[in-house]
Amino acid sequence: MMLQKENILIVDDDINILELIQRHLHSLDYHSYKAVSVKEAVAILRDTEIDLLITDLNMPEVDGFQLIQFASEHYPNMPKLVVTGYPSIQNALSAIKSGAVDYLVKPFTKEELKQGVLKSLSTKTKQKNTTETLEVKKYDEIIGESEAIKNVTQIIERVKDNKATIFISGESGTGKELVARSIHYNGKFSHAPFIAVNCGGIPENLLESELFGYVKGAFTGANDNRDGFFQAANGGTIFLDEIGNAPLSVQARLLRVLQEKEVMKVGERKTEKIDVRVIAATNSNLREMIAKEIFREDLFYRLTVVEIAVPPLRVRKEDIPLLADKFLFKYGNEYKDRYISVDNEAKTLIQRYDWPGNIRELENVIQRAVIMCDRTIGVKDLPETLKYQIDFPEDNELLSLKEMEKKYVEKVLAATGNNQTKAAEILNIDRKTLRGKIKE
Repeated sequence: MMLQKENILIVDDDINILELIQRHLHSLDYHSYKAVSVKEAVAILRDTEIDLLITDLNMPEVDGFQLIQFASEHYPNMPKLVVTGYPSIQNALSAIKSGAVDYLVKPFTKEELKQGVLKSLSTKTKQKNTTETLEVKKYDEIIGESEAIKNVTQIIERVKDNKATIFISGESGTGKELVARSIHYNGKFSHAPFIAVNCGGIPENLLESELFGYVKGAFTGANDNRDGFFQAANGGTIFLDEIGNAPLSVQARLLRVLQEKEVMKVGERKTEKIDVRVIAATNSNLREMIAKEIFREDLFYRLTVVEIAVPPLRVRKEDIPLLADKFLFKYGNEYKDRYISVDNEAKTLIQRYDWPGNIRELENVIQRAVIMCDRTIGVKDLPETLKYQIDFPEDNELLSLKEMEKKYVEKVLAATGNNQTKAAEILNIDRKTLRGKIKE
């Protein structure tokens, strides 16, 4: 079995150096990409999986130090090797501090390049082994083998046993509540309560009393003392879904809970201590809401101690077959042990589609197909949105000016209930002219 070649990106504004390094790497059996600027390098990094970055430091416009810093923050597991014709202790220290693994001075021999590459790639192997250790824990509820979903499970593994506040972002239907439940039920607090609250599903005037509880007489209808969701979650986890829908008055009280670890019931003057892990989620852009002053900036930073971005299905398409199989099994059992398969044409459509509704949409499509099909799901059993569409030009683009005028006059007459006086006013013509057009 052939081993896959490592992808190495070389960045230098000197074409001759680029070609020399590429020839050396080719002879050492590596696969390489070239970039003459940091801008080109960033574009390649975003589109290609790179195993090692080799970069010059002194380049026009944007220098190699900025590229190393960018790569360190966006691709932390990718080693960086610096080559430069202007050696100095300060440059070496700055490069290493920015994230470089090693430092080669031009001109260097093929053997020196080889050793620098091997040393740099060995650090990637160590990082990979560490990552694999974190992935030993499997989360059966979270289906997928893509790197995007592995990143999510790695964060879950790190946070599940502490009570740091967690913020989960992601589009509707990506499984944010599933991530929250995985954090709770796979950690050492799993014996304690997990309380899920949809902040968008409770009227604004009731949300405060539902979250924090109330005392008798606090408002009309408060006939006794009642605990809120926070008290019910004491010792465990409260999941605040669609936190962006919480009004500012509730946001202020949430901030106090996070700061002081205590709650006060509506109508009560004394506080009570609570021990609750808060997980919040939204598909809204809270930063935009902060700019519009409808979400508190101080609360945002309290909520985002740890942030988990749940990826949309369109960026983890390799997980679609696994998710589809899960739903086939689920609904096959639910509907009288129907063991359903999917033919190749339908699989192609399911894999190709971008799923704007994410996992929720995929589940709905599979559920419907299981109901509608016989024993095998084919293209005919899938909704029209998944099938190829032809974008025809609008009719107006194919009409003559006279035909367009006729259609518009007919539309105005229909809108006015054939009232010629009103239609003539809208068209800005007199009734006699309108009658002539109708006669035509």
